[in-house]
Amino acid sequence: NIIGFILVAICWGFTNPFIKKGTEGVEKIEQQYTGWKRTFKKTIWLLTRWQYMVPLILNLNGSLVFYYTLGKADLSLAVPISNSLTFAFTTIAGKFLGEPFGGAKSYFALVLVMAGVTLCVLSKI
Repeated sequence: NIIGFILVAICWGFTNPFIKKGTEGVEKIEQQYTGWKRTFKKTIWLLTRWQYMVPLILNLNGSLVFYYTLGKADLSLAVPISNSLTFAFTTIAGKFLGEPFGGAKSYFALVLVMAGVTLCVLSKI
């Protein structure tokens, strides 16, 4: 079960920065249109961009794995492992894409996340 939640965190975490990157350029549509037409144009624009759709589909597959593994897992492990490791993987993927990292405080936060997940797992063994 723990491996399933790590897989979920990878799917969620690594795709978040790529989804964000896939939306680059949507601002042009926001400036050109208003109201429902803006919403419609943005939706069509996003649905036709592979840079947005591929990470979104991978992210949604992570959700499917999450719900599948929830039925077989201890909830006191499932949520902390998935959510905290998602943060860690999002940070790593963002750094890979050149997003600002935040320096020593961010590294310290990642260490604390890993320590917390380790404590959760060890408490159930």
